Amino acid sequence: MVGPLLCFFKSALDRQQESAVYFMSLKVLQISTVCGSGSVGRIMVDIYHMLEENGDIGLLAYGRQKAPEGIRAFRFGSDGDMALHVLATFFRGEHGFASAGQTRRLIRRIEEWNPDVIHLHNIHGFVLQVELLFAWLKEAGKPVVWTLHDCWPFTGHCAFYDYTGCAGWKAGCAGCREYKKTYPYALFRNRTEANFRRKQAAFTGVPNLTVVVPSNWLKAEAEQSFLKDYPVRVIPNGIDTGTFSPVSSGLRLKLGLSEKFVILGVANVWERRKGLGYLLDLSKWLVDSCQVVLIGLSKKQLRRLPKQVLGLERTSSVSELAAYYSMADVFVNATLEDNFPTTNLEALACGTPVITFDTGGSPESLTDACGRVVPKGDKEALFRAVLQEMEKPKSKEACRMRAEQYKKEDRFLEYRNLYHRLADRGE
Repeated sequence: MVGPLLCFFKSALDRQQESAVYFMSLKVLQISTVCGSGSVGRIMVDIYHMLEENGDIGLLAYGRQKAPEGIRAFRFGSDGDMALHVLATFFRGEHGFASAGQTRRLIRRIEEWNPDVIHLHNIHGFVLQVELLFAWLKEAGKPVVWTLHDCWPFTGHCAFYDYTGCAGWKAGCAGCREYKKTYPYALFRNRTEANFRRKQAAFTGVPNLTVVVPSNWLKAEAEQSFLKDYPVRVIPNGIDTGTFSPVSSGLRLKLGLSEKFVILGVANVWERRKGLGYLLDLSKWLVDSCQVVLIGLSKKQLRRLPKQVLGLERTSSVSELAAYYSMADVFVNATLEDNFPTTNLEALACGTPVITFDTGGSPESLTDACGRVVPKGDKEALFRAVLQEMEKPKSKEACRMRAEQYKKEDRFLEYRNLYHRLADRGE
């Protein structure tokens, strides 16, 4: 009889301890357009795993595509609603103001789960009615962390404006001329100024909101916007320095590049702001001993590619991407507007030096020991920087050492510390 009693009391004690751990754990809900894909989706999943490993509880809410297996996540959006939101953007010029039904569905799930902290990432991308969401956040009064991965939250239309040199967002986005040309593309109606006013009204006045940005550049921009009354904190993006590390793969031999100086360019989507034209021009000016390799091209772009450029479609394999970074002699990021590109960090982690235009937060991850920064849009300066790298290459060890400062384990723990402080559970 003693044995069963001891087992019963031990089981009860275990359940009590389990309950205490759960009670002390923090429940964090992250919300974004996608989950697990793209740089933002991967960051969200990495934060989720960091929370779980440190005794907290995570839940991910996303609007479209599919989440990775093995995580606690739910999709609040639908393909049909996304299509309607696209039409609302194209024809009415109202991005972020459709999808009311699925936004209410998200709010109901938030209320059911009752998180301690809500962490917003990208809330554009044809999935949310932002006025409804923020009206609820103001009433709920829960701590909110909002990571700005671009500038869309404080402009009337665009996600980035550095490419065009526009400063209209500082004065209400009146008279916008780029609404047809920049994401999210509004093809038939210019509602930029009205959208600015609606976003300003929606996004201001949340009682316990902290803005997080990955770069000092975006911090300075946000502090000039209507978000300036919120505390703005810099937490740089982190990467997996175990996966992204120097590897020997035999790629050079396989691709016939053993005797070549390899210049690599990588983009999720090679849109105009990513500077594809500059890399194509480089390929024309460089000698035959050089080879430009581009990853992330569409089928249409591949068909139009000059013969002297080796192009590949986007790869979803991070190990394959690490092999290409490791193979390259230099990574060239000719972006014309950016926040804090993780491609720079991934290249450095693989021991590959970086050349970038002086735009946005792109230069912030570099030092003289591991990279070169040239004036934005200066083709000749970009060409000279490549020649300098050929003549006097940067140290692979210095690149790797710099990347160690952006280990995701360290960077994302900063988020956990912030969550606990906002929820008044500092450790």
